[in-house]
Amino acid sequence: MIKWNPELYGRFLLSLTDFTDAEMLELVDLAVELKARRRAGIRGDLLSRRNIALIFEKSSTRTRTSASIAVRDEGGAAEYLSKSDIHLGVKESVKDTARVLGRTFDGILFRGFSQERVETLAKYAGVPVWNGLTDTFHPTQILADLMTIKENFGKLKGLKVAYVGDGRNNVANSLMIGCMKAGVNFVNCTPKELLPDSELVEKARVMGERNGATVEVFTDPHEGVKGANVIYTDVWVSMGEESEKESRLKLLQPYQINRNLVKATGTPDDEFIFLHCLPAFHDKETAMSAESGALEVTDDVFEAPFSKVFDEAENRMHTIKALYVSALADGAAL
Repeated sequence: MIKWNPELYGRFLLSLTDFTDAEMLELVDLAVELKARRRAGIRGDLLSRRNIALIFEKSSTRTRTSASIAVRDEGGAAEYLSKSDIHLGVKESVKDTARVLGRTFDGILFRGFSQERVETLAKYAGVPVWNGLTDTFHPTQILADLMTIKENFGKLKGLKVAYVGDGRNNVANSLMIGCMKAGVNFVNCTPKELLPDSELVEKARVMGERNGATVEVFTDPHEGVKGANVIYTDVWVSMGEESEKESRLKLLQPYQINRNLVKATGTPDDEFIFLHCLPAFHDKETAMSAESGALEVTDDVFEAPFSKVFDEAENRMHTIKALYVSALADGAAL
């Protein structure tokens, strides 16, 4: 019997602040249950006859496959809609597209550039809308991250996560919020040119206070990662920032995740994990610049036993499924 909170029925997710701390953690626990259910070979009907629209302005491997399989596993269907398939914001306003799709689908997952766009979809669709990534936030990724951390340590509260890299991108923003809501101490290690928004940091600190968690920002990564149970990084150049590639690579080279930085945590390997939301530049085949050999993580860290990046990738599916099930499943069928 799947545990289900009826208060989550019909809810959307635009940012992790849309859920209370307890509700966010309940979603993580639901994802753990759904993962065990799938591992046991159970393909149910919790989402029978439910149809999800997947609006993708940005390409993806993990989000697209996870969002599709998550609904199909439980008897529903997904329709992939790229920016060339529909008139979103071009020949038709986002508001009008939302009202059309809301009449056709039971839920909408959006992956694109503008946070305002996903918020407009949520305002007018009349069905649950989930943020699969915008330039500001990436909440579905962080649910998978928290799930992966809990699987490895058996808890969340009291741990320390050090994010190293571009400190003001969508993953860094959402990871900070998720950690504060879960009682996980968070450190952002980034150059002064890429510091996170100060107002968002202060809001996160307030969230953390109620859970005994702290937010710190360091420009020295070796100092910032001390005592970390988790080091997390992301690509150095996000989609839409390609024109800044060379300057960004030079700026972030001192923030590469390598064995020396892992050693600087002072944390034993069996009490430490490495996470990356993927795709990752970690070997010669994927180097962002053939001239500089720029990599945000070295291959020996990426392939180490403490690297849990593929567990993390799989958990995208289970956590997105938890969002679907919590918002759309018939409680009587759970």
